[in-house]
Amino acid sequence: MAALEETFVQFVRVNGITLHHQIIGGPAHRPVIVFINSLGTDYRIWRDVLVRLAGDYPLVAYDKRGHGLSDVGAAPYSIDDHVDDLIGLLEHLNVTQAVLCGLSVGGLIAQGLYARRPDLVRALVLCDTAPKIGSPEMWDARIAAVKANGIEHIADMVMERWFTPHFRRSDNLDYPGYRNMMIRQPADGYIGTCAAIRDADLTEEAARIAVPTLCVVGDQDGATPPDVVLAMARLIPDARYEVISGAGHIPCVEQPEMLSAMITAFLTPLVSGEKQHG
Repeated sequence: MAALEETFVQFVRVNGITLHHQIIGGPAHRPVIVFINSLGTDYRIWRDVLVRLAGDYPLVAYDKRGHGLSDVGAAPYSIDDHVDDLIGLLEHLNVTQAVLCGLSVGGLIAQGLYARRPDLVRALVLCDTAPKIGSPEMWDARIAAVKANGIEHIADMVMERWFTPHFRRSDNLDYPGYRNMMIRQPADGYIGTCAAIRDADLTEEAARIAVPTLCVVGDQDGATPPDVVLAMARLIPDARYEVISGAGHIPCVEQPEMLSAMITAFLTPLVSGEKQHG
């Protein structure tokens, strides 16, 4: 694979939509780490992880369809739609053997991409996710609530799942900022991705994952709690499981230093040719 170079071009047309992305160049002999955002966020959630890993690895972050500055496209979506988008982005950037780091639905997208194109994946970092997230009834209720009253109607409930009470304190200016991030996402994109999560079940595919995999969860995650992520780690052969203290569903926001250190510790034996241990 050719070296991934930084570029000021932030948009690319793939799979019939425009995707917003960022490239941070790094050592050509290191695998590219690709960051996949969660439902109701954009790639800015990874900012404090990107700055810690910059210079050590080439990095790519992007807004999945229906989020951030990427096109909404035709909703509702399937996980395969999101997977197709990421395949198109990686092919456009000439990236192979990437480390996919996905949060929540981003982890579903990472699992789905590996199932279809294992040649594009060297390792997986699955953050606060599972092969199947929630129940169809839960997602149908979420979709109905947003259709009836908008995203802001559910925001406070979602924030309790996303963030710890400490993060949600009144003097933390980051908290209203991330709440704003959620409520400003396109409603059609949010609903479309809810449908994709509702319909996704990658349990069989997860059991066939054959690349080094790190499963990470915040100890106070209210959306995919530690027992859910642990069950996924036990399903994936030789997966490593780590719990991040003082974090909810989005450790890259609440505990970026700890998450970055876990990613580095996980990848160091991989890039140095040493054997991974679960």
